Amino acid sequence: MPVAECMRRFLLANLALCLSAFAAGAATLDSITQRMSLRIGYIADEAPFSSNKPGAAPTGYAIDLCGKIADEIAHQFPQLKREYIEMTLANGFDAVKNGQVDLLCGAITVNLKRREIVDFSQPIFLTGATALLRKDSPNYLQTLFVEKPAVRAVSEHVASTRVIGVRASTTTGTTLREALATQVSKTKLADFETHEDGLKALEDHKIDAYIADQALLISLAKRAHDPSSLEIGDRLFTHEPYAIALPRDDADFRLLADRALTEFYLSEDFLPLLETYFGAEAAPMLHTQIIMEHVPD
Repeated sequence: MPVAECMRRFLLANLALCLSAFAAGAATLDSITQRMSLRIGYIADEAPFSSNKPGAAPTGYAIDLCGKIADEIAHQFPQLKREYIEMTLANGFDAVKNGQVDLLCGAITVNLKRREIVDFSQPIFLTGATALLRKDSPNYLQTLFVEKPAVRAVSEHVASTRVIGVRASTTTGTTLREALATQVSKTKLADFETHEDGLKALEDHKIDAYIADQALLISLAKRAHDPSSLEIGDRLFTHEPYAIALPRDDADFRLLADRALTEFYLSEDFLPLLETYFGAEAAPMLHTQIIMEHVPD
């Protein structure tokens, strides 16, 4: 076969693939309206952003914001149903990519690696990673994570384990592993399937600290057997912008999502929602942060 003909077929094949990918990406809203249901994926163990109880619909700040996107679609299609599908961080992004869910809601950090798989809405929250510590955790951890640590000795009957816990498949765990790989350290990293598992290990003295985003740790500490025995670090060592994961290559669907979020951010209902999930004291600062990052109309 002549070289020119081979090149022509190669270019046509690539064009067909590109057009196919574009059509698949651009069809999100069409698919939703054809089946008259919006499939909302969510991560269950991420209160106050997304969580669930048996027999009840999921709740949380991110769930409510996904609901605002659903409301935007329902303005044109009042019969729209909302189907909630529990996912994990390990399979959630592939579920968006493969069309199993239309949105993925939770404490979901935006980074470039994830953007190879999915797209993201404008930011819905800003936070960073720190540590949940016992008050008898080793002093080096107090110094590392607490701005003004009290001088405390580790209890004599509690040996330092030098193990730090993280949730599996998180950006925080990846960052910690990269940091530990560059230095000689006796500190080990332990993965946990859920934040609740990490909290239990911390309370049982199996780990010295549990690392996660500060907003998640505040909620997690409240669910401890003895919250007064724990403290949350106030030094953040990562930048974690949260957003809603969306299918790639569908600018119209992303625009719809961003429009819905901007409209809600600028409404009188946004600050009360922040107060509901994060408290009246923290809400004004969070409101300012998110408004500063939002996409203007």
